[in-house]
Amino acid sequence: MTNQSNEEFPYTSLDETTRIFSEQGLAFSKNTYPDIPSRIAQLKQLKQVLLAEQQAIITAISEDFGHRSHDETRISELLTLVEAIDSTTKQVKRWSKVSKRKVALIFQPARNEVLYQPLGVVGIMVPWNYPLFLSLSPLITAIAAGNRVMVKLSEFTPHFNQCLSGVLSQVFPQNQVAVITGEADVSSAFSALNFDHIFFTGSTNVGRLVMAAAAKNLTPVTLELGGKSPVILTDNLDMELAAERICFGKALNSGQTCVAPDYVLCPEGKTDEFINAFIKAFSRMYPTVKNNPDYSNIINDAQFQRLQTLVEDAKASGAHLTYVNPSNEDFDDCRKMPPVIIESCQSDAKVMVEEIFGPLLPLVTYQKLEQAIDYINERPRPLALYLFSDDQAEQDQVLHQTHSGGVCINNTIVHLAQGDLPFGGVGDSGMGHYHGFEGFQTFSKAKSIHKVGKLASGKFIYPPYGTWLHKAFYKLFIR
Repeated sequence: MTNQSNEEFPYTSLDETTRIFSEQGLAFSKNTYPDIPSRIAQLKQLKQVLLAEQQAIITAISEDFGHRSHDETRISELLTLVEAIDSTTKQVKRWSKVSKRKVALIFQPARNEVLYQPLGVVGIMVPWNYPLFLSLSPLITAIAAGNRVMVKLSEFTPHFNQCLSGVLSQVFPQNQVAVITGEADVSSAFSALNFDHIFFTGSTNVGRLVMAAAAKNLTPVTLELGGKSPVILTDNLDMELAAERICFGKALNSGQTCVAPDYVLCPEGKTDEFINAFIKAFSRMYPTVKNNPDYSNIINDAQFQRLQTLVEDAKASGAHLTYVNPSNEDFDDCRKMPPVIIESCQSDAKVMVEEIFGPLLPLVTYQKLEQAIDYINERPRPLALYLFSDDQAEQDQVLHQTHSGGVCINNTIVHLAQGDLPFGGVGDSGMGHYHGFEGFQTFSKAKSIHKVGKLASGKFIYPPYGTWLHKAFYKLFIR
């Protein structure tokens, strides 16, 4: 059975997917602990191929979007991957070292160690919004940990999928790293394979389906989901600076980012100041939108229509809309969509409930910081939280009284690019971490090892019980 999106971009058949999975499992069984130098060498080779093929990658992603800013791909995908490879290759030898752990006096003489061992065959499921970064970022740490990897790419990025397949084949044999393409039936079959770990990035609803399929095999999962990442503005901030940084995070990839600012909690009386500062910042970054190569398209017609529906629903609920359109352009014949700031929206409007994933920005007002914190805590835990405040007490209050996957103070979105910080969600926004050492741990089994020699304390607790030795032992240690 072979599914095809079209003649130019054939999908991976279900039979082929199963065959590759079996071949990778067999290959891993013959080399269960690849040496560290070979892992480092492959990652360095991957970096060189990425640099050599960067223009082809950038062009392919842009073709899939209809237009994707070339600089956005360089900054948000290539730059962060190059940094991740450099950091990983420098640290993986230290990460992989057997670590010594304390042995309690009762068990002396003995030795405790932890060995980080590859899991085996890992499945990575990738969305369409940052296809390069969200496929290779987990792959880097999976390879560093010594695994074999199958990467399921989105059917919405066929040009990129073909390009990445060619890139990876220059570095890895198919029985080590393989690209899988296809629609929902392939994704469903992929998540049902008996992987040693599944790493999924995407929506919360699909994440639930992936986790349910994985549960049948007791396959552990890392879920990088999304949700509604809030921004808190306080009285202790530079409004123009805050608006500029929020604007960058919201306009990047036209808001099609899992950690994009989803809505802004603004002190009462400051909404006009924020809106004016946001318009000023956007107009400076994007004086025009329609034919501006720096501003990206909405990926496809379905996503564009979904966003239009959110706007109309907000309007029907009585919201006030501010269209940020510096040159008053007409967008009827394209998928460019400049920001829309939404005020006074009903709490049950779709834009206030669903993840936006586009350049719409609701404003919610509050009187006291405690009210903003309560508003966040009454809702599913977000993937990111952004706080703009120069007051240490306010920063501590928000950090200690809210839960989110990560926090960025006085900026937006760039915390995702910090390669040595763990990244991951909590609750509805996901589970597990990747990046850096935490990513290495995600794709490793921390194997506990307890070593005992000929002389050991264990014989002092052997039966028959009730001797003076046991009584003395209990008196000494059970107290």
